[in-house]
Amino acid sequence: MTKKEKKTGGAEAIILAGGSGSRMGAEKQYLPLAGRPMIEWTVEAFTSSGLFSKLILALGPDNLEKYGPAWEKAGVSVVPAGATRTGSLRNAFELVSPGAELVAVHDGARPFVDKALIEACLAKAAEAGAAVPAVPLKDTVKKVAADGKNFESTPERSALLAVQTPQCYKRAVLASILSRAGSKKDYSDESQVLEQLGIKAAVVPSNYRNIKITTPEDLVIAEAFMKDAKAVTARVKIPVSRAGFGYDIHRLVEGRPLVLGGVKIEHPKGLLGHSDGDVVLHSICDALLGSISAGEIGVYFPPTDLTLMGISSGVIAEKTLEVLLSKKARIVNVDATIVAEEPKLKPHYEAIRDSVAKILKLDRADVSIKAKSREGLGDIGHGEAIVCYAAVSVLK
Repeated sequence: MTKKEKKTGGAEAIILAGGSGSRMGAEKQYLPLAGRPMIEWTVEAFTSSGLFSKLILALGPDNLEKYGPAWEKAGVSVVPAGATRTGSLRNAFELVSPGAELVAVHDGARPFVDKALIEACLAKAAEAGAAVPAVPLKDTVKKVAADGKNFESTPERSALLAVQTPQCYKRAVLASILSRAGSKKDYSDESQVLEQLGIKAAVVPSNYRNIKITTPEDLVIAEAFMKDAKAVTARVKIPVSRAGFGYDIHRLVEGRPLVLGGVKIEHPKGLLGHSDGDVVLHSICDALLGSISAGEIGVYFPPTDLTLMGISSGVIAEKTLEVLLSKKARIVNVDATIVAEEPKLKPHYEAIRDSVAKILKLDRADVSIKAKSREGLGDIGHGEAIVCYAAVSVLK
């Protein structure tokens, strides 16, 4: 994640994205919107605002397992959603820092919130203890009979507003709301409990673009908003997980050193190649470049360039890291499988793993190295070559 400015005042944000999406027919937070999951647009609005020192995201169990680690890597704290909205808020509030002064609570399905509205809500909450954004009703509202068959009355529309999020609170106020809220009762928003506490939330005028995407029709409207150039701002992009795959093979010959993952291994034969023939680093670098659609190592180190003869594959790895940095991509993990009949590589696993981690500037826990044999089959099985396959994931 791009580093964001740490704001004084301790404002932190909670985004609730654990809804089942029953009206949408799927978990709406991860439905695609303008080519990206909806929740990414929502989170991005908060991270790019520079107003918060911490962001806490409540996710349903499937999304927590699938996407939670990537969010954590991106600097967003995650918690399991509860059975209700209030339950999700309770879980998220446990991660709010004791010293936080203000807390914003937002719906994950409101991706069009902007910095100006967030800032206005925080400012009003600092004054009044609580602030809720709202817009005037467009339609006439009527009260319906208990059986739903007839209308009973027409409330005065000028006295009614449609509320939105983010709803912002002083930390102590939100703590009181959660304490007062029944453990079994759910609330459509937290401000419902304020009246019981004798606190009146300040009204923050909002806009009709800050819609909550709940039905398929809402998604159509949201896509139309996204097509409006004014809706897509120059926000800081939330890193998206990407995968890459790499492969390399070199022939084993006498008179060459055997280098795998930057480690020199004692063996009568080494790998023939334009460089040092390190199939491990070559396959990993190809996978990393592929993950960001940046070609392969031959583009940067062409075999026709005789000045590169015998170059260390560590140099190739350094160039690969430069390319990743230029694309604002960060490595998450590396998994390499060496296929060789000789030498036996199991004794060298940890040395290669440590070397690759050091070269790529990773924790060793994020690097996996293993080897397989070809059971005597083909060139590899006859000890004439070594191949390596690599799979990587990056955040970009």
